[in-house]
Amino acid sequence: MSGRDLFTQPRRIGRGAVLTLVFTSVLAAGAATGSFGERTGDRSQEAAPRSGTAGHHEDAEATDTDETSETGETGETGETGETGEAGEAGETGGADDVDEAATEAMADGKSPMEAMERAVSRRGDRWAAVYSPGEYEEFEDALDGEYTGVGLRARRLRDGHIEVTRVQKGSPAAEAGIRKGDRLRSIDGRSVDDTPVTEVVSLLRGDPTDAAAGTTVSLGLQRGDRTWTETLRRAKLSTHPVTVRKAARGVVVIKVSAFTKGSGDLVRSAVDRAPRDAGVILDLRGNSGGLVAEAVTAASAFLDGGLVATYDVRGEQRALHADPGGDTTRPLVALVDGGTMSAAELLTGALQDRGRAVVVGSRTFGKGSIQMPSRLRDGSVAELTVGHYRTPSGRGVDGRGITPDLEADERALRQAESILSGLGDSP
Repeated sequence: MSGRDLFTQPRRIGRGAVLTLVFTSVLAAGAATGSFGERTGDRSQEAAPRSGTAGHHEDAEATDTDETSETGETGETGETGETGEAGEAGETGGADDVDEAATEAMADGKSPMEAMERAVSRRGDRWAAVYSPGEYEEFEDALDGEYTGVGLRARRLRDGHIEVTRVQKGSPAAEAGIRKGDRLRSIDGRSVDDTPVTEVVSLLRGDPTDAAAGTTVSLGLQRGDRTWTETLRRAKLSTHPVTVRKAARGVVVIKVSAFTKGSGDLVRSAVDRAPRDAGVILDLRGNSGGLVAEAVTAASAFLDGGLVATYDVRGEQRALHADPGGDTTRPLVALVDGGTMSAAELLTGALQDRGRAVVVGSRTFGKGSIQMPSRLRDGSVAELTVGHYRTPSGRGVDGRGITPDLEADERALRQAESILSGLGDSP
């Protein structure tokens, strides 16, 4: 099985029952409203593993690096899954069990979706989830780097207020004059104070069955003493998961916000274009996952082949390998934090274990279990845990995360630059 068979978010579902394996990341973690897709899922020809949720980005904006580390929204969601118990519980039973339990729940008067959710909950699988056909279809666009939304990122502050952290250029939000730092007070008349970011994202995106491009959403906003309301039309937007800039001392910073389709090649191109003597900072802070194949491609930019990770599917061991020909000599620092999850942790673990990068920041989230999406009889999709992945040295990530080589907080970027300066001077 090749790396291209692995996904972190759902691919187009075939007409069969089993879709794909996936190392699903926190459903909420990246859940903002669109930018890179929503929860997670994927499919491969031979049921490949899927790793992590690239988060609904758009309004996914709610999954900003700051949001993950400062507001704790992802942390709250993650606390329920960091023990790894979910993975163990999910390794027994399957879609047939869920279908049967859902049928019983429907006989008790539950709606189809309520029945499925109850059935999944009874499994004791903390990472399992059920998606309606419409929700799952949205993931496809997200994986392709597209989403429907208004172009905002937001985070919840310690006082419970929701603050805009980024406005995508050319988006409905940008055209309406919304700025970074504005407070988001309400959505369609509903106050969002003290509301989890994931729920804010859901409100911004609207019901997936009818919140298509062109539908409207009303936002209550505040800037200083001024309060006002803007009615925006949702639009189909493209994400920019990889950005490149030059920092001090000629260092090149490659920021990967999610592993959506094509992001791995963008990382490789950025490395190829960087000046030969320039060190690289690979910024994975706030990266909630994405397509595993893209993370492997990104690893190939810095490795000359070799092992990236191993994973098990119901006890059967498999491996992921980098392509040969990567740049193995350029000084490299990987920046991580508590919002670094799933496929991003897989990449970090490979670079750290193989001595290719100095990892700087704070301990990563710890999402290393594998889910397999299955089509249920009513057309909905259930993602059930079936296994776990490990770094090249055999370390388990689920519930543990990856400890950086150097602990750093808000000064992590500056420390990374200093480290690269020292590495560049080394013989």
